[in-house]
Amino acid sequence: MDGIIPLYKERGMTSFACVSRLRQILKTKKIGHSGTLDPGVAGVLPICVGNATKVVDYLMQSGKQYQGELLIGFTTTTQDLDGDKIEEKEVTNEIPTSEILSAMNSLTGTIIQIPPMYSAVKVNGKKLYEYARAGETVERPKRQVTISKFELLSSKYDEENKQQRIRFNVECSKGTYIRTLVVDLARKLGYPGVMSLLTRLKSGGFTLDQILSLDDVRDAVATQTLQQYLYPLDYALKDYLQLTIQEAQWKKVQNGGWLSPSELNTSEKEIVLSFDGQVKALYHFDPKNKMYKPTKMFAVN
Repeated sequence: MDGIIPLYKERGMTSFACVSRLRQILKTKKIGHSGTLDPGVAGVLPICVGNATKVVDYLMQSGKQYQGELLIGFTTTTQDLDGDKIEEKEVTNEIPTSEILSAMNSLTGTIIQIPPMYSAVKVNGKKLYEYARAGETVERPKRQVTISKFELLSSKYDEENKQQRIRFNVECSKGTYIRTLVVDLARKLGYPGVMSLLTRLKSGGFTLDQILSLDDVRDAVATQTLQQYLYPLDYALKDYLQLTIQEAQWKKVQNGGWLSPSELNTSEKEIVLSFDGQVKALYHFDPKNKMYKPTKMFAVN
């Protein structure tokens, strides 16, 4: 069984638990996911099964879209509602929409993030959350991410609790921590804040209207209809130019051979090669040798 399942990860489950459940349902160990979702986050989690695990990295390159809520008034160790409260400041007056929009605009484009201590980023071979749980702190690596859209959906002031809730939509590159993004937004507005709700609307080119729940997958396996819901491996490569090669070229590709631009009749930097109706390899142009070389093989038979 090979293909991609656009799974809906329920709030409260870990991404690892989803993979574990699917291994039981599908009776296979060869399963991987593209882009971990925190337990408190729901939404699209593309799952690669069988030979499709070879395209996990390419699914992760695709941009992601989220919808969520920032609660302004306090912050926690984890930057969401799962952590311990470490700072509090009353919002005595409603924050004007103009200020919120200005702060969001300043966090749009290419920005530098410092990942939260409670994250899976590794430092010296150890995950940051492992340091955090042990009460240790380490210098965290800065990372460059791209926020292509940071949109305000609504803003509501809670006069009784002296807090403000901001609902937002974000489109971003891989590696972006939305928790950190919204906490940084609160800081720019002069307050501590936490991510109080988050749903991933899009990932790996899949959207919420394409997803299957774990129960859906189980039912499809029971009725032997899962194959009709599986997306092919090449779905992850749809943004590349795809070329169909002839048998003589395929024999070269099988052995990792190079191909010339003239025999492929293209000038694209990266191309997907197909033979006999099946995606076989991803090739890239090497300007030094002026030839196309293999980047990754997906099938050799």
